[in-house]
Amino acid sequence: MEIRQLRTFMAVAKFMSFNRAADHLNYAQSTVSAQVQALEEEFGVPFFERLGRRITLTEAGDRLLQYAEKLLDMAEEAKTGVVGGADSTGSLTVRLPESLGVHRFPEIFGRFAARFPRIRLNIINCTYNGLERDLRKGITDVAFLMNNSLQASDLVIETVGFESLLVVAHAAHPLARRSAVRGTDLNGETILLSCSDCSYRREFEKALTQLKVKPGSIFEFNSVATLKECVCAGIGVSILPEVTVRADIQHGRLAVLPWQSSELRCNTLMIRHQDKWLSPILDAFMSISREELGKAHGPVD
Repeated sequence: MEIRQLRTFMAVAKFMSFNRAADHLNYAQSTVSAQVQALEEEFGVPFFERLGRRITLTEAGDRLLQYAEKLLDMAEEAKTGVVGGADSTGSLTVRLPESLGVHRFPEIFGRFAARFPRIRLNIINCTYNGLERDLRKGITDVAFLMNNSLQASDLVIETVGFESLLVVAHAAHPLARRSAVRGTDLNGETILLSCSDCSYRREFEKALTQLKVKPGSIFEFNSVATLKECVCAGIGVSILPEVTVRADIQHGRLAVLPWQSSELRCNTLMIRHQDKWLSPILDAFMSISREELGKAHGPVD
């Protein structure tokens, strides 16, 4: 069993594709297949079940994935210990919401890149579903989530900031003229929401359900930018992080509805698996993130 074989196995398990793994590793597909086959022959069990053009991990493959992550972490630790500093190589996979990526993380990425110019950052726009699974499997090194809380005994969860949320509509919307807006005022209104597993969207929907609010239509978007432009076009009402709509409010494209039904704020959580090796590279990225996100809001309550 060789380190390069484990890296290849991890890439196939990450992408669930021999082709994509080959592209990622700059290998020929035949090389990827040969390395995985060599591992399977050494262990005497298949690690992938091939179903037509699709592949899935077998039970043995799922177990190897957990060990492979730890072994590669140890290899990276040895490499970092020898090389260290700005010459360190490797990669980090970070999951985060689009809103944070656009408005909070450019400074973080810039500082990290200046300190570790040879590290590859894989940025995945975070959705809630699958986040815990990917952290446990080692697919994601660290994740950020806009959510007031998260309960998981095997995850290290740290509150590093918060985001204020606003209920917004076009400046000419009838509700924009109200001195107070409650959940029940949204009966019959068109509601524009982020993707279905967006954490703050779920909290908003929960509040409306408790108030027995029945919206007219619900539009669902994968892109916060597209959603915001549709609100600016007067299509309906939405809830969005204040940082994403600040400029539009200042320029009169959006109006803040004076929401009265519940507090609109969510924490920014930084999450990693408790068994994840805290390499100098990962530790540096988390420290920079902690500092910049804390700077944006001041001390967290």
